[in-house]
Amino acid sequence: MTTKEIADRLTELCRQGQFETAQKELFAEEAVSIEPQASPAFEKETNGLPAIIEKGHKFNEMVETMNSVTVSDPIVANNSFALTMRLDAVMKGHGPMDMTELCIYKVKDGKVISEEFVM
Repeated sequence: MTTKEIADRLTELCRQGQFETAQKELFAEEAVSIEPQASPAFEKETNGLPAIIEKGHKFNEMVETMNSVTVSDPIVANNSFALTMRLDAVMKGHGPMDMTELCIYKVKDGKVISEEFVM
């Protein structure tokens, strides 16, 4: 797959809320996920597809209600792309959260090798 094809497919799956499907289909086994900062729930850097999928499960366990997910069209440049993702949710024990992140992806050999979230 080209970088544009990966970007379009990831966007499509994320808009449907199919994050784990996107990871399993599009991410390399050795992919890296980088958060803006370490938190009690997540390390700053998560290495490997199984750990990234587990991080998603952990996040889902923290969500009481997901009101909406909005994903922009991707901007593609050579071997990378970016999009914005807005989550409107109610978090267990913390109440409402309305968060928009810039999501930056790097691609190599037809797979996502890194994702980084910037607030």
